[in-house]
Amino acid sequence: MKQYNFKINGNDYNVTINSVDGNVADVTVVASYKVELGNGSAPISVQAAVPAQTAQPQTAPVQAAPAPTPVAEAPKAAPAPQAAPAASGAGKPVTSPLPGVIVEISVKVGDTVKAGQQVAVLEAMKMENAIEADHAGTVTAIHVNKGDSVLEGVPVVTIA
Repeated sequence: MKQYNFKINGNDYNVTINSVDGNVADVTVVASYKVELGNGSAPISVQAAVPAQTAQPQTAPVQAAPAPTPVAEAPKAAPAPQAAPAASGAGKPVTSPLPGVIVEISVKVGDTVKAGQQVAVLEAMKMENAIEADHAGTVTAIHVNKGDSVLEGVPVVTIA
């Protein structure tokens, strides 16, 4: 079960993914403001255009079934990665070791890092995990932003 917080049209929603079967997800949406129907919670079924195993959470189109609370059709795509020096993106990526949410980015493009140095912090299962550089070099690209949900194996930074 995964939980996400979304701000849609100025209203906060807590979305819990209860289960996923192929490209259909059973989710519960809880509004942070009072609604006319009960406690503000609405279980709905959401169908993705592609199966969950191949979908990227930042860009997967999602269609919501009719529900008593307003729900956005898809989360907004993350802003473009930060600009890099001349060799933008050249090098070897440091990837996320497990799925979670990026809570801190500890380096900037152009920074020199040592092997084992923390480059980001990932929150997974209510624990913070340091993502460390596996080799020394210069950060040429940052592929995530603070607050992004990432899957295991997703590039976090690139070091040349």
